[in-house]
Amino acid sequence: MMPTLETVSTACAHGGVQGVYRHASAETGTEMSFSVYVPPHTEGTRLPVVWYLSGLTCTHANVTEKGEYRAACARHGLILVAPDTSPRGEGVADDPAGAWDFGLGAAFYVDATEAPFAANYRMWSYVTEELPTIVAAHFPADMAQQAIMGHSMGGHGALTIALNLPDRFRSVSAFAPIVAPMQVPWGQKAFSGYLGEDQAAWARHDAVELIEGGARVPGLLVDQGGADAFLADQLKPELLRQACAAAGIPLILRLHPGYDHSYYFISSFMADHLDWHAERLAQSAQLSPRSS
Repeated sequence: MMPTLETVSTACAHGGVQGVYRHASAETGTEMSFSVYVPPHTEGTRLPVVWYLSGLTCTHANVTEKGEYRAACARHGLILVAPDTSPRGEGVADDPAGAWDFGLGAAFYVDATEAPFAANYRMWSYVTEELPTIVAAHFPADMAQQAIMGHSMGGHGALTIALNLPDRFRSVSAFAPIVAPMQVPWGQKAFSGYLGEDQAAWARHDAVELIEGGARVPGLLVDQGGADAFLADQLKPELLRQACAAAGIPLILRLHPGYDHSYYFISSFMADHLDWHAERLAQSAQLSPRSS
């Protein structure tokens, strides 16, 4: 049974509609909120969908308010969907020490198997199964034409989802992604807490491990700030470069001097990413990219 979708807010932007919506999730057992931008379009037209997965501590609101994506989406005719980063609400487990890099806002896009998180932290199934079904039912989305992108923890999510579901996504990109969570403190903490000590379960959610294990995508676009405080200890893009080179995956990895980990960085290159996705979605659909 399709859940009831509550409209929290809508606003006109670049000729389209930016909305925020809420529903009861069967996967997480909580209410979940997400945002959707629908660009101007002819009635009856189905539009390609770009999924944007956010990073640690974020909700859908961060990219919705700071991402500066709507002009590019309107130009290319792209729907952009931004889910939350974790279940929330009374009774939902959190880090007992109140840390910001685990628990609420930090679900790492996995289905937790460890108590007490297994009850609600099912963000893999929410993002890959439940929410796409809702988007397909309520918005003019062409689910045969999907792309995915994300930032930091969300970049990790975008890469691993695309590598696990290569037939679903026509393109994938990331801003400052956690490319090898099994090798860095953020990922080790999250995977231990959500997935226990099963290293095989960890590897299914590690982009470098997946590529080294044979997973493939047609190509990757990754932007990284050179002044990112997390670059050396948590992000390690050189590991992705090495894995892609060995696997023959075309990788555009751009290091931008002076840019940090924030939405000032993301918004500076958001249009580049959406241009890149639009070109590949258009090629996939055997259509010419829309122009302004």
